[in-house]
Amino acid sequence: MFKKLASLILASALLAAAAGCSAGKDGSEKVEVVATYSIIYDLVKNVGGDKVDVHSMVPIGANPHEYDPLPEDVLKTTDADVVFYNGLNLEEGNSWFNKLLKTSDKDGKDAPVYRVSEGVKAIHLESKGLEEEPDPHAWLNIENGIIYVENIRDALIKEDPDNKEYYEKNAEKYISELKTLHEKTITELQKIPKEKRVLVTSEGAFKYFGEAYNMNTAFVWEINSENQGTPQQIKNLVDLIKGGSVSALFVETSVDPRSMETVSKETGVPIKGKVFTDSLGKQGEEGDTYKKMMEWNTQTVIEGLK
Repeated sequence: MFKKLASLILASALLAAAAGCSAGKDGSEKVEVVATYSIIYDLVKNVGGDKVDVHSMVPIGANPHEYDPLPEDVLKTTDADVVFYNGLNLEEGNSWFNKLLKTSDKDGKDAPVYRVSEGVKAIHLESKGLEEEPDPHAWLNIENGIIYVENIRDALIKEDPDNKEYYEKNAEKYISELKTLHEKTITELQKIPKEKRVLVTSEGAFKYFGEAYNMNTAFVWEINSENQGTPQQIKNLVDLIKGGSVSALFVETSVDPRSMETVSKETGVPIKGKVFTDSLGKQGEEGDTYKKMMEWNTQTVIEGLK
């Protein structure tokens, strides 16, 4: 799983001296930041602006639950001034993130590694044997996204105190925009009749979204893993749909759609659109920022369920 670990350690040692802070527009050094996946990348860019140089590890459209770090990720993490990760059981798949931190010498007590979900009230999984594990998809409640931004702001100030006012100003503006979006999302989703407010997706990633915006949720599997889309999981959802009033299905941009296609075929309920969960959209396309992905999700759900 962890590709050529020994070779990467050697490569890191040989090339570390060649890496370092990049020059900003004014000739000053930027803070070198590593984010585990694209959503955190975007939040950091909104707070850090032109004072940071951010590397996102997990590619757009890929699954951050299970990732195989590349040599570039090891080098970037080794030389990073700050590392941001989600936590809440997201990057723990096959322990890839912990191994990366150890390889990059970022696993010490005082390492500049920050969990952006610090302070979020976790919703726990429901599957048998997983009840003690948190659901990681907290950012799908925009109020939690604001907590992420606050944590990013505080971490950047700690690591780069000379630019404290800059980070505070950016964060204040962005948080104001997210608060407005949160209120708009509540208002927009209220347009869906209560009995139709059922959001069915492949992964059970929308619990935080459902709790925040008064929607019921259902899914094929609860959390992305190596064991997903099994015949029993599909049967359970099919039985649930046949016994209820589900009028539309949705599939995430970062998962294989075939399981949901099977559910649609078995129930006659159509797939009405794609939604973003674990990844932003590609740059220049729909959902290529955190705000845009949340707006897209809301409008897609409204159009699919009305």
